[in-house]
Amino acid sequence: MDRDEAKRALEAILFVSDGPISINTVKEVLVDIEPTTIRSLIEELNNEYASSNRSFSIKEIAGGFQMLTDPIYSKWISALYKKTPDRLTGPSLETLAIIAYKQPITKSEIEAIRGVNVDGVLDTLEERLLIRSRGRLETPGRPILYGTTNEFLERFGLKSLEELPKLKEFKESDLDFIKEEANPQVVDTDTGKLVSQEASDSPKTESGNEDTETAQSN
Repeated sequence: MDRDEAKRALEAILFVSDGPISINTVKEVLVDIEPTTIRSLIEELNNEYASSNRSFSIKEIAGGFQMLTDPIYSKWISALYKKTPDRLTGPSLETLAIIAYKQPITKSEIEAIRGVNVDGVLDTLEERLLIRSRGRLETPGRPILYGTTNEFLERFGLKSLEELPKLKEFKESDLDFIKEEANPQVVDTDTGKLVSQEASDSPKTESGNEDTETAQSN
């Protein structure tokens, strides 16, 4: 297989993949192509797409590579599929951020930081495959330790957890969802971007339903 044929085969593999595909997985298919060459071919493909002003490119996320459309075309793609945005409200996003930065972490530790019960929110995040059990803490009661998943990395376009912004690098506006529960941010988890904002009273207990998540008194 010559280089051009390998590049087109790689392009076809990435095109049909419905999620990030690792270099090792590509290597299992293109057995004669070295990993360094695969990376080089991906770079060449991206250069071709950029030079011809294509609406897509190959991104490295969640430990693999995936062909993705440019976010500026999302409204037309959404119109085609008439997809309801998969939203995370402020309390859920805050809890997810705590888990991402503090993992592995127990429910009681999360609640100590947030000051509210997070049972419903944890259920929602698990249902959406954004977090999972990472084992149990060897203390009385052996509480579950929570951590993020590859789905989390994929949803937020991260190669690995090392790409999480340092807290000191955040602007004040980026931390609004952590500092102000009175104004929860509603975030589209397909893009990781704010889609709306709505005021509410600071909750004491939170529901796991993202569309109707409301505060309840203890």
